[in-house]
Amino acid sequence: MSTSTPTAMQEGLQSCPDCGLLSRPASGAEEGRCPRCDEELVFRKKKSLQRTIAFLAAAAVCYIPANLLPVMTTVTSAGRESDTIMQGVVLLWSPTGWPLSLIVLFASIMIPSAKIVGLIHLVISVKRGSIRNNIQRIRLYRTIDIIGRWSMVDVFVGTFTVALIQLQPLMSVEPGPGLLFFAAVVVLTMMAVESFDPRLIWDSENSKETGKEVQHA
Repeated sequence: MSTSTPTAMQEGLQSCPDCGLLSRPASGAEEGRCPRCDEELVFRKKKSLQRTIAFLAAAAVCYIPANLLPVMTTVTSAGRESDTIMQGVVLLWSPTGWPLSLIVLFASIMIPSAKIVGLIHLVISVKRGSIRNNIQRIRLYRTIDIIGRWSMVDVFVGTFTVALIQLQPLMSVEPGPGLLFFAAVVVLTMMAVESFDPRLIWDSENSKETGKEVQHA
């Protein structure tokens, strides 16, 4: 006899991704709309893993030139000097500039790489049908979703710097190609997070429990 708790999908309930309202679609309908905010409701996002993997692959490819190519070029009377993200972190490190240096380090290098690694872990665990540490994986997904948008801080800093430091003909700052690749990494990882359906984490456990019930029947 099964003692497992039925899931919302088994009960025909759908959770709104915007307002979080739990509702049941009309009789005979597979999909519905949220009665509170009128958002489209689905039991599972279509081709969630495929789209997440595609965005992750594109982000990983863009991550390499984002760190190798210069993100900013300073033009002075002495010539042109281009700096990558890591070179900018080193140049900003000083008794007064270390907070900004740490912000750039976390926002530009650590957060994007952590997002990519974390999402790869979630995708692999779902593909393998893992049923371990489901709660921790849900927390990991929510953490990635919350902190991921802050990695755009470095793009804003670079854009504002380019706009403000224009002391021609003495000095000017131009954006480098690395800044475009970094912005692409941020956007692609955000799209990967939105494409991933965290409900897939629990589907593996439910399928394992169903298989055990069939074997013991």
